[in-house]
Amino acid sequence: NINNSVKYMQLAAQSSFKGKSDRSKYSKAALLCANIGKIRAAYRKKLKAKDNDKRQVATAMWVIDRLALRVGGEKDTEEEADTVGCCSLRVEHLHFDPNGNNTEEGDRKILEIELEFLGKDSMLFKQTIDFGAEMYNENNGMGEQVFKNFETFCKRKKDTDEVFNDLTPTILNTHLKEIMDGLSAKVFRTYNASITLQDELRKTEELSHWNDLTVAEKVTEYNNANRQVAILCNHQKTVSRAQETALETFGDKITKLKKQKGVLKKILAALNTGKNAKKIPLKKDEKKLTEKVAKSIAKAKKMKENATTNEEKIAATEADLAAKQSRRDLADKKFEQAHLWEKTPSKDQVAKKIQSWTQKIAKAEMNLKHKDDNKEVSLGTSKINYMDPRISVAWCKRNEVPIEKIFSKTLTGKFNWAMAVLPEWEFNAEIGKQG
Repeated sequence: NINNSVKYMQLAAQSSFKGKSDRSKYSKAALLCANIGKIRAAYRKKLKAKDNDKRQVATAMWVIDRLALRVGGEKDTEEEADTVGCCSLRVEHLHFDPNGNNTEEGDRKILEIELEFLGKDSMLFKQTIDFGAEMYNENNGMGEQVFKNFETFCKRKKDTDEVFNDLTPTILNTHLKEIMDGLSAKVFRTYNASITLQDELRKTEELSHWNDLTVAEKVTEYNNANRQVAILCNHQKTVSRAQETALETFGDKITKLKKQKGVLKKILAALNTGKNAKKIPLKKDEKKLTEKVAKSIAKAKKMKENATTNEEKIAATEADLAAKQSRRDLADKKFEQAHLWEKTPSKDQVAKKIQSWTQKIAKAEMNLKHKDDNKEVSLGTSKINYMDPRISVAWCKRNEVPIEKIFSKTLTGKFNWAMAVLPEWEFNAEIGKQG
């Protein structure tokens, strides 16, 4: 630029160049659909190799594929956080038999290792992996052999020694590229994230009652599938105190809705029997309070506009805070008597409102469960970076779910190249060949 310095510009997420790059990334991952069987067979064969270097490469491949770990690289821990990937795992990051369960369960041994380290962005990766579990051993998965390899790699080593002492990120990345052009740990993560999402969504669509679900219920099932991907990729987030408070408030709201439904049932019983009909609670007039709140808001706004001195600005801020609080109080007041009428209702009115409150409670409970389940999991990271958006678009079209329920406006713009896919579109090797 005019100052003789380099100025970097980043293309917008919605740009065609970025779109082509994203499409290419997902197409490359789709190529693994045709090659994953051969790749897995090759590294499984080497898991029992006598040569230690080959065994370490094969074990690292298994970890990257099945546990979705990043390759990891050397870094100056005095300058940067001590984040870890597969190649930089140290003995201290592996805790063998953390629960003291290294015994037999039925006809198999429990082979557990707790992996605990800081991953990308200093997010804690802490998972107990049972290498003897069926999911890691079915179809010649070799989970038990990987456990034995870890035992061997950690023997006679200090806690600060590297598990894969004969393996570097350069060696592993070179090996990956030899297997398939452009193959990397990220391609594995993208493939596993996309195929997991597709498989999880297909499972829900096969449910006998699937077509009876509402759009909101289908979105919840989508989010459940999304959560499985986020857990696989260790996409976590820290739960803030504000989130905890919001969940408590939401729970209190559900409790109030249930109490209101109970009152409605009593009102209906009173109308049916004719007893205590005169004692039916009615809604109190909110007009005066509404007007008072409107005046306080208008007054605070005027004070802010006219304030010039520090004293006037402080007074205007205090008036604004008071006005906002009065508005919240009004909203609470309206919610407290939202189930009531100004005049004695008919039986039909009460019956309809009971039905409406039942639906409100069900929806609120579903939302609370969703918020609670996902409070420590970041669904957005996998959705933005790892799950092929065409899977989600096709799912929405198949199930008549508006895309806005799945993607934000920003993501819809970012993935505009994916919006034209047909409902029957699938993430497979053919997609990879198309590029």
